[in-house]
Parts: sequence; C-alpha cells; structure tokens
Amino acid sequence: MSNFTIVNEFLLLGLSDIRELQILYSLLFLLIFLATLLGNLLIVMVTTIDRSLHTPMYFFLRNLSIVDACYITIILPRASTNSLLNSRVISKSECMAQIFLVVFFFYLELTCLAIMARDRYVAICHPLHYTVVMSPQVCTWMTLTCLLTGLLYAGFHTGYTFHLSFCQSNVIHQFFCDIPSLLKLSCSETFSNEIIIVASGLAVRGGCFTFITASYVQIFSTVLKFPVKENQRRAFSTCIPHIIVVLVFLISGFYVYLRPPSVSASVEDMILSVFYSVIPPFLNPIIYSLRNKQIKEAVKRVVKRNIFS
Repeated sequence: MSNFTIVNEFLLLGLSDIRELQILYSLLFLLIFLATLLGNLLIVMVTTIDRSLHTPMYFFLRNLSIVDACYITIILPRASTNSLLNSRVISKSECMAQIFLVVFFFYLELTCLAIMARDRYVAICHPLHYTVVMSPQVCTWMTLTCLLTGLLYAGFHTGYTFHLSFCQSNVIHQFFCDIPSLLKLSCSETFSNEIIIVASGLAVRGGCFTFITASYVQIFSTVLKFPVKENQRRAFSTCIPHIIVVLVFLISGFYVYLRPPSVSASVEDMILSVFYSVIPPFLNPIIYSLRNKQIKEAVKRVVKRNIFS
C-alpha cells in the first residue's frame, strides 16, 4: 500500500479523444438535455394547471416527468461541459454525490414505470374499481414509499461503494460517475460489492420487470377481448411504446451493472449507459405527450389561457 497514491479526484472519459467529435458530442448532449428538460417541464406544468388531468394516471406521469428532468440534469450538463471544455476532473465528493443521485433517480424511474403499469392494469382490467384502488391516498402513499426506499437504496449503495479504497488508477471509463466503473479502480476487495449489486439488481430491477410484464400480460389479454377493434388499436398504441422504453431502460442497465467488474471497460459501456441514463428521459415526453390527445388538448388550453387571454 505504501507504493500507492490515495485518490482524491477522478478523471472522466469522453466518448472520443478527437477534439471535433468532443465538440459535436457536447452540442448533441446539450440539445438532448434542453429538449428533454423542456418536454418534461411542459408535462409537469400542463398536468398541474389543467384540472381535467388531475387523475392518478397524470399524477404518476407528472412524477415521472419530474424524475426524468432531475435524472438527466445530473448527468448531461456536466458531460456536455466536460466535452466542450475538455475538462475531465471530478472530485471524490462530487463523484459521490453524482452516484447517490444517479442511483436514487434510477430507482425512482424504475418504480414509477412499475406503478404506471399497475395504474394501466387497474384502469383497463378493473375499471369499476379504479377510483377505489387508485385513490389519491393510495397514490400519495405509493409515491412517498418510493421516495423513502429510494433514499435508503441510494444511500446504502453509495456508502458501501465509497468505503472502498481507491489507490490505483483514477481514470473512470465513463462520462459520469457510476458504481461499476468505480469498482474497477478499487484496490480493496470488491467481491461483497459485486454480490450486493447483483442481488439488489435482481431484486429491484428483476422484481419491477416481472411486475411490469405481469401487468401487461393481463392488460393485453383483456384488450384482446374488446369487441371494437379501434379500442384494441388505441390500447396497444398506448402500451407498446411504454414497454419499449422499459425494455431499453432495463436491459441496458442490467448489462452494465450486472457484468463482473473484471470485464475490461470499453466504449461499449459508455454507449450502453446512454440507453439507461439519457434515452428514457428523452423519449418519455414524446411517448406520453405528443401521442396523447388529452395532453395535446390541455397544452392548447393552457397556451390560450396564458398567452392569448
């Protein structure tokens, strides 16, 4: 240990070492960030102002939009600035804060998607009981439970990661701080960390995936019994994009987090991380607003009320 230097700061890698590509990636990240932020804030504003959207479905959609806006804000602005200024240094405390927030909002995103699948299941399969099963009290209770368990989940993983010693390389093969990349840099024994990541990943991600899958199996079996084909088409067009985003989010996250840290880092890891950290927050406003007639009509009403009145 006496020959090692204790690491107090880390160096993040970009998606390219070529200066022109760094600038291109920086501008691309900035555009994605602004579009994602604008889309999600628009959903939050409209679902808050328009009383016709004060239903459980749009309550959870608003929660998802807030989570998406926060999630992408933690990652993209710094990544974009680092690429533009060619500055890669991040302090250990900043890295710790970023990991805590990334894990926290990743957990909230996942549980929110699971709750939204549950909401759609109750609305389609048990419409007569919808107002009782998804009452405002139940919705609030589920949201607070997700927040509390998310804080505990993120706090545990962050603390257990940073109790390790980092005394070898300080180069993180990622454009933001994440746990798998840090485990590769540790000079401590990381076996218990690997086991906990796999166990918690299977419990949380696997549990949510199973829950979402079971909900949509029930939804599709009910939809196929609809006598009107137009109602079937409308239900499928609403659910299928949701499933696609969930699959992209989960599969990419599974692959990055559940691989052994001994596997060498590569550009592939950084590309895959985009699919669970950037793509879902970017796509959700498109899926839930541009393809939603009620949201589009509410946006028109809000604009007319506040701009043309």
